[in-house]
Amino acid sequence: MKKLFALFFVCIAQISLAQIHKSNEPLAHTFSIVARDSVTGEMGVAVQSHWFSVGTAVSWAEAGIGAVATQSFVNKSFGIRGLNLLRAGFTAQQALDSLLKDDEGRDVRQVAIIDTKGNVAAHTGKSCIDYAGHIKGNNFSVQSNMMLTNKVPSAMASAFEKNKTKPLAERMILALEAAQAVGGDIRGKQSAAIIIVPGQTAGKPWEERTVDLRVDDHPEPIKELHRLYNVQVAYQHMNNGDLAVEKNDMAKAMNEYNAAMKMFPQNLEMQYWTAITLANNKQVDKAIPILKKVFNKDANWKELTRRLPKVNLLTVTGTDLERILSL
Repeated sequence: MKKLFALFFVCIAQISLAQIHKSNEPLAHTFSIVARDSVTGEMGVAVQSHWFSVGTAVSWAEAGIGAVATQSFVNKSFGIRGLNLLRAGFTAQQALDSLLKDDEGRDVRQVAIIDTKGNVAAHTGKSCIDYAGHIKGNNFSVQSNMMLTNKVPSAMASAFEKNKTKPLAERMILALEAAQAVGGDIRGKQSAAIIIVPGQTAGKPWEERTVDLRVDDHPEPIKELHRLYNVQVAYQHMNNGDLAVEKNDMAKAMNEYNAAMKMFPQNLEMQYWTAITLANNKQVDKAIPILKKVFNKDANWKELTRRLPKVNLLTVTGTDLERILSL
């Protein structure tokens, strides 16, 4: 008889869960962080899960508004609706309360919200799968569910807080790495994502994701996410170098280009455009050794060089062009 009662209650629980969870709601059991940089005002979400393309479900952010992480048995509408409530003037806590008020699945939800003032609100439903919990701190909240150990939130919080001098995106990725180091998701690893937006909007949403990276399916998603972030930083150095060239500040330009190449010394693209910039600024002798190295590794770059004068991207003399193409 006891076995029959136990079976009955299990079936009821499963039916109730099935009623709460809909087929279009992904099961993003995961760990994440929502955070704000108190100096720059930037806000963002970083997340990792053993679930395909977690970034398309969990992470939501908008410049000048805030950021939302919605996970466990995900209600994806919480992302857009949460941001809309913040836009309407709700605090993070008021927005969270409003989202959960009429949500039949609140007991299996996990949600965190941060607004432009650094106010944070978080919810871990009582039926989220162990280990589940969250920690709210100054300008951040970390949250996790279905973890191997109960150490994940504290490890994330500690990593975020002790790296205050680093850029927000790096601090958040380091928090993900700390979570993984103490066990992470009990099922393993599959995808990761990070979004960073400015604290204020310029009315150009197409330009207002300063970091927007996703690793949808990878054996080491956090490591890959960190690598991609470093690539972005390196290319930002390249962009800064280009801007310095426009202002005829060649000393700054070369510092920026060298910083990029130091981060990724094997990246031929960075080497190539650095050399082309040198050549265009009458420093062909400095450009030639770099171009020779690039051409030797991949002859297609030489063919590209032949095409640049036609569109004024290479403005050297005919003699210097012959020197370059003879390498």
